Amino acid sequence: MKRIVALFTSGALLLGLVLPATSAQQVQLSAKLNPQIEKIVTEISAKNIEANIRKLVSFGTRHTLSSQDDPQRGIGAARRWIKAEMERYSRESGGRLQVAEDEFVQPAGGRVPQPTTLVNVVATLPGSQPEAKDRLYVVSGHYDSCVCTQSMTDATSDAPGASDDASGTAAVMEMARVMSKYQFDATLVFMTVAGEEQGLLGAAHWAEDAKKKGLNVAAMFTNDIIGNTLGGNGVRDNRRVRLFSEGVPTTETEAEARVRQSVGGENDAPSRQLARYIKEVGERYVNNFEVTLVFRRDRYGRGGDHNAFLQRGFAAVRFTEPNEDFSRQHQKVREENGIKYGDVLEMVDPPYIAQVARVNAASLASMALAPAAPTGVGFKTGRQEYDTTIAWKPNAEPDLAGYRIVWRETYQPFWQRSVETGSVTEFVMKALSKDDFFFAVQAIDKDGNVSVPSFPRPQPRGGAPQ
Repeated sequence: MKRIVALFTSGALLLGLVLPATSAQQVQLSAKLNPQIEKIVTEISAKNIEANIRKLVSFGTRHTLSSQDDPQRGIGAARRWIKAEMERYSRESGGRLQVAEDEFVQPAGGRVPQPTTLVNVVATLPGSQPEAKDRLYVVSGHYDSCVCTQSMTDATSDAPGASDDASGTAAVMEMARVMSKYQFDATLVFMTVAGEEQGLLGAAHWAEDAKKKGLNVAAMFTNDIIGNTLGGNGVRDNRRVRLFSEGVPTTETEAEARVRQSVGGENDAPSRQLARYIKEVGERYVNNFEVTLVFRRDRYGRGGDHNAFLQRGFAAVRFTEPNEDFSRQHQKVREENGIKYGDVLEMVDPPYIAQVARVNAASLASMALAPAAPTGVGFKTGRQEYDTTIAWKPNAEPDLAGYRIVWRETYQPFWQRSVETGSVTEFVMKALSKDDFFFAVQAIDKDGNVSVPSFPRPQPRGGAPQ
């Protein structure tokens, strides 16, 4: 039996609910820290990340078209080393981390002049809760490199790729090492992919396979170019990371566009909700470090592996350093007119990369420990009313404690207020009109872990959530 719970209407309480935040800064909606997540954050090691980057750079080039068989140089040697390290993490975790190679042949075409074998190294940490283990959270970095500014097919020149993207690969490996020792309700997938520089090939192959299999990929993070803190503009910034997220979904249909246009929501697609969640969680667990949300799919005219997931309907975001140095990216290692070029080791900042990895790890752990985001969230009626009634389907997790509604004024970027509803599937927001506020619903478990928010969709008049 559904229960409808109304907020108290006393003047003092109502005033506390309706008043907006004093600025556009995000309000921390939950102050409770999970001890397991705190331990994970402290165990992420900048020293390990630096060692991983040094090893990846030592392979000379990791170009997708470079040698598959040379034991010391090329993408094949790099891939075998990554796999061996992941297998070591598996042994240290008691075998719970499952390491596999996702191998395929990329046909000739575009930036691949001849059929080429590509291999993603995928380490999966299965979830422990039967109701949640089929829910996947994917984090990736691409281990290929290139000197693409000069030639897309130059597979012999040195291409150290220290920031692009040994930094992201090393961060993912360190997350796998640390997090594989812990247990989560949902499943975590730590993935290092090839072929990014040739057109997101490795990520696209895995994402397409996941779509065909109907896998529940609840969220995907890519870490791409997260190593430099001194930008080409001369600004050093080691206190924040940029997080890119799309607004209107890449896969939006005409019917979905009509609904969105009728009710708003351009700033509330699943990837945008994911980005807000990462900012809230990441800044709560990683002190003195800011997650700067960039409300666009990627940097202007550019792209990364998260795009391959967005194109297949999965929520996905990208982490990138705040001030890029374009003289370092995709360049042959050289010096001209006093300017040094090349993505070299001495330009990366391992302690900074560790901070980015900690934000990733805290957010992944929070989602994988929490219930799934509520489904069927919608307004009970489309009529003009002074109150707003929100309804949703019940979650299935056995440790579910209840739900939380968050809201904000329509012109604000971040959630400003919240209220916990208890174990109900309808809630009346008194004196808060859906004309003036955006709402979303989160699920909470008994340990206080909170899901990513779910944005309401219109419901049939007088009907139940669909």
